[in-house]
Amino acid sequence: MRWTRGQLGAGAVRVLVVEDDEHLADVMIEALQRFGHDAQHVTTGGGALAVLGEVEFVLLDLGLPDLDGQEVCRRIRQHSWIPIIVVTGRGDELNRILLLQTGADDYVVKPYSMRELLARMDAVVRRGTVGETGRVQLAATGGASGEEQRRHGPLRLDLRVRRASLHDREVTLTRREFDLLAALLDDPGAVVGRQELIERVWDENWHGSTRTLDVHVGSLRTKLGDRRWIESVRGVGFRVRTPDDN
Repeated sequence: MRWTRGQLGAGAVRVLVVEDDEHLADVMIEALQRFGHDAQHVTTGGGALAVLGEVEFVLLDLGLPDLDGQEVCRRIRQHSWIPIIVVTGRGDELNRILLLQTGADDYVVKPYSMRELLARMDAVVRRGTVGETGRVQLAATGGASGEEQRRHGPLRLDLRVRRASLHDREVTLTRREFDLLAALLDDPGAVVGRQELIERVWDENWHGSTRTLDVHVGSLRTKLGDRRWIESVRGVGFRVRTPDDN
């Protein structure tokens, strides 16, 4: 199955609900089924990992009896780019930052409305497509360009296989980190506004804090080994520079 922009509400998606609260899980599954999706439920992190190949979207609680949800997210990201929204009661900034750095696509803090959860799921899907392997790829923008490479000095992105390398050594990025770096490398050296980056990498109707962008920029700087690769332009946005340019 392939997901494309706006299809979450129109076609069935196989959703895995990872939640140890049976009552809450029942409510989530009923709502998902009402909107035409297939949904199954597991109560443990181990159970989630065991059935990962059978689903196309994960709603992940953190307070699981066997593994912490953040560890489950990390293990999923070792093998799959399946979309993950964390459903959590931990609303503090540190936990949100750790979740995004681990590879979660979004998070919803309890208590929440099902309308909000479904909207966030739709926003995640609109930002990309998922092929049969579960690997998330950039959604087609309708442009005619056949460019599949982005380069800036020793930094290279291959959009076709979604791989990043620096000095010919692969850099492991989350989906959002890759999309963010690709957006910055569309015009290396040019300043890209914060709002434009949020709209391109997340969604024009993004409900979260703009702090999310700063978290991902910080993570990219760490993985590139030098914070000077991404320069902040105060009050405007960010641009890619090589460290030697600074």
